[in-house]
Amino acid sequence: MIRPDEQTAPNPAELPTTKLWGGRFDEPTDAFVEAFTASVGFDQRLFREDIAGSTAHAKMLAKVGVLTTAECDKIIDGLNGILLDIERGDFSWVVAYEDVHMNIEARLIDRIGDVGKKLHTGRSRNDQVATDVRLYLRGAIDRIELELTRLRAGLVDLAEREADTVMPGFTHLQVAQPISFGHHLLAWYEMLTRDAERLADVRKRVNILPLGSAALAGTSYPLDRDYVAELLGFDGVSRNSLDAVSDRDFVIEFLSAASVSMMHLSRMSEELILWTSAQFAFIDLPDRFCTGSSIMPQKKNPDVPELVRGKTGRVYGDLFALLTLMKGQPLAYNKDNQEDKEPLFDAVDTLMGSLRAFADMIPAIEPNRERMRIAAKQGFSTATDLADYLVRQGVAFRDAHEIVGKAVRHAQNAGCDLSELPLAQLQAFSPKIQDDVFAVLTLEGSMAARDLTGGTAPNQVRIQAAAAKKGLQRS
Repeated sequence: MIRPDEQTAPNPAELPTTKLWGGRFDEPTDAFVEAFTASVGFDQRLFREDIAGSTAHAKMLAKVGVLTTAECDKIIDGLNGILLDIERGDFSWVVAYEDVHMNIEARLIDRIGDVGKKLHTGRSRNDQVATDVRLYLRGAIDRIELELTRLRAGLVDLAEREADTVMPGFTHLQVAQPISFGHHLLAWYEMLTRDAERLADVRKRVNILPLGSAALAGTSYPLDRDYVAELLGFDGVSRNSLDAVSDRDFVIEFLSAASVSMMHLSRMSEELILWTSAQFAFIDLPDRFCTGSSIMPQKKNPDVPELVRGKTGRVYGDLFALLTLMKGQPLAYNKDNQEDKEPLFDAVDTLMGSLRAFADMIPAIEPNRERMRIAAKQGFSTATDLADYLVRQGVAFRDAHEIVGKAVRHAQNAGCDLSELPLAQLQAFSPKIQDDVFAVLTLEGSMAARDLTGGTAPNQVRIQAAAAKKGLQRS
C-alpha cells in the first residue's frame, strides 16, 4: 500500500495537468490529501477486472449506437495494449490519478486520443468499481473452491486408507469411544463440504451486474445492461441503482463464509498440533511442513497448522472491519467504501494460502497406528459398548449405566482395562454378562458394531468415502 507520507512530494512530471473530473475546481488537490485519498496503491489489483468491464461496456455502447464500430475497436485495442503493459510491468501507476479506473482511462486517452474519452459514457466510477469488485470476488470464489476440492479429495483418500485404523474419540478432550481414524478425517471433510456449499451460495449473490446504475440513479443513455451481463458472465442485472452502487453485503457475506472456513481450518490445526506432540504422537508431519528451534535441536514444530490457526484471527478482523465500515453509511455511495478492498483482498489471500498449505500437507500425514491404538485402550473407551451389551440382555439402560460405572471403577483400581477383567469379575457386577461380552469389549468390535449410516464402522467409512468421491466428481 502507498502510504500518504511517502507521497507528499509527487513528481510533477507524473501529475496530470487537470483531473479527469476537475472542471468544477479552482485549485489543485493538496498533495497530502491526494495521497491520503488515493486507492491506486491497492486497487490496482483490479486491473484485469476493470479492463474486462470497460471492454464489455465499450461493446455495448457500440451495440446501442453511442460508439461507432471503429471507435469501439480502437478503444478495445487500446485496452488490450494497456493490459499487456500492466502484465509485463511496463505501466506506471500515478497516485494523482487516484485509482485503478482513472489510471487506466488516462492511459487509454493518452494512447488513442479523444475517442478514449467516450468510454466513460453512461457509467460512473461508482458502478464501475462495484462491477470490478464483483468480478474479482467471483473469480476468487472459483479459485478458493478449487483448493477446497483439492483438500477434500486428499482427506477422502487418506480416510479410505485409514478406515481400519483405531484411534480414541474424544469428548471434553477425554477418551470417550474408539473410532476409525478415517471416520475422524471424514468429519473434517463434512465441515469443508459445508464451506464449499456456503461459498457456492454466496457466489449467486455476487454474480449480479451493477454496471448501468451510474452514480446512483441510472442513466439517460439507452444502455443494454443484459448484453453487458451476458458478455461478462453475470446471471442478471441489479434491480435498484441506489442499492447497486452502495451494496457491499455480498463482500460481507463472503467474509463471513471465509471466517467459518478459517474456523474449521483452525480446529483442524489444533488437532494436528496436539497429535504431533510427544504426549499424543498420533501422527507425523513431513519435515517440509515443519521448522526447528534456534536453541533446542530436538524440536520439530508444526508451523503450518500453528500459522493457519493464528491467521484465522486476521479473517475475523476483516469481517468485523467491513461490518463496521458499512453500519453507518446512508445511501448511496460514500468514500468510506474505498476501505472495502483491503479487508477483502486480505481475506482472499489468507484463505487461499491456508487451503493450499493444507491441501499439500494433509495427504502427506503419516499416522502412528500403534500409538493411536494404545491410546484408544486408555480411558475405558469400550465402557459404552458394555452398557449397550447389557441393554441387549434386557437390562434397563440406566441400570446398565450404573453397573458399568462400578465395573470401570473396579478396573481402574486394578490398573487394567475392562477387556482384561476375568469373566467371573464382570459377572459379579451383573449375571447377565456371558463370555460373548469380550467380542464387544475389543476396540475392533466396538468400531464394527457401529455399522449404521454416519457411524464409525470401517465398512461405513468406506461407504462414506465412496459417496464423497462421487460428490467431488460432480462439483
